[in-house]
Amino acid sequence: VQLQASGGGLVQAGGSLRLSCVVSTRSAYDTIWSRQGPGKERELVATLPWRGDKKWYADSVRGRFTISRNNAKDTVWLQMNNLKPEDTAVYYCAAKTDSRPVNRISNYDHWGQGTQVTVSS
Repeated sequence: VQLQASGGGLVQAGGSLRLSCVVSTRSAYDTIWSRQGPGKERELVATLPWRGDKKWYADSVRGRFTISRNNAKDTVWLQMNNLKPEDTAVYYCAAKTDSRPVNRISNYDHWGQGTQVTVSS
C-alpha cells in the first residue's frame, strides 16, 4: 500500500483547506487522518472504514472537518473548514488492510508523508 498526501499550506484563521491522499492498493482498506502539532503527540483526527458507514472525528474537529473518499476509492480527502491556529500541525494519512480496530493509530502500518498545515491568527 502506498499513500501520497498533499494539499497543506498556510491559511488564516477561519479559512479552509482540503487535504488529499492518493491510496495505491488493490485491497480494501480503512483509512485515517492524523496530525502532530509542534511539541505534541500524534493524534487521531478522523477515520473512514472501508464500508464508509461509521466515520469518526476527534471532538476538536467535529463539525469543522469532513473525511470522504471518491467512488473509485483511490483518493481520500479531509475537508477542513473554520480552521483555527490550534489546527496547525503536520497532517498524515494512513491505511490498513486488516480487521484490527479502526480507531487506533498504532494499528496502521501504511503511512503517507506528512503535509504541513499552518493556520495564522
